[in-house]
Amino acid sequence: MQQSSSPSSMGFKKRQLFMVLCGIFLTNALLAELIGVKIFSGEGLLGVSGAQIPVLGTKLDFNLTAGVIIWPVVFITTDIINEYFGKEGVKRISFLTAALIAYAFLVIVVATNLPPAQFWQDVNSQGPNGSTFDINFAFHKVFGQGLGIIVGSLVAFLLGQLLDAHVFHWLKHLTGSRKIWLRATGSTLVSQLVDTVVVLFIAFYLFGDWDLKTVLSVSVINYLYKFTVAVVLTPLLYLAHSVIDRYLAGDRNVPMETFIAKE
Repeated sequence: MQQSSSPSSMGFKKRQLFMVLCGIFLTNALLAELIGVKIFSGEGLLGVSGAQIPVLGTKLDFNLTAGVIIWPVVFITTDIINEYFGKEGVKRISFLTAALIAYAFLVIVVATNLPPAQFWQDVNSQGPNGSTFDINFAFHKVFGQGLGIIVGSLVAFLLGQLLDAHVFHWLKHLTGSRKIWLRATGSTLVSQLVDTVVVLFIAFYLFGDWDLKTVLSVSVINYLYKFTVAVVLTPLLYLAHSVIDRYLAGDRNVPMETFIAKE
């Protein structure tokens, strides 16, 4: 007599896919938070002069956080998790990632406040052209982030991810299996609008000295970038879906509860 497959043996490929997507999501989200302390010039990267875009009565250049370089990977991974594992999958990895980001910030706070060894400072005191600098001060400036940025980042991250999951599935309910581009791009555009405004509002308005006009002006520039990236990356979603569908084959419709339930 042929035995039926047990829950632990079903959906092996889908389980493996979930683990890989979670690893990609978590790694890039954490890295984006850590490198986000650097602000780079978009025009400088392209070798052109400042854009001086008029926004709310002021002129702004494309000065962006370094985290935006890899944040699009988080966009795509979120949409793929949404598509194959539903809102529950996005919620699980989002809460786990937020907890690990908070842990990383805590470790960094402890590390930056450790008393430096004198020989470490002496060995690393030589800069270019014979200049000297304080390596411990530099370490603190690079890794240290204010409470406002930490709180703003975590709140904005969770709000953005949860909103993304709900908007994605609302659009999927309306369109069914069609129009992947609509639910993926639409959910990203809505969630990242909230994410962009919330992180700047908390970090620099509530905890900092920016006025509301400055917060909104900088939010517009950052959101323009995210909007553009979300649209440009849409073809990659179709490519990812094609590859994943071929990989999963018969395992695609195995419910997530099959491999996340306690055995």
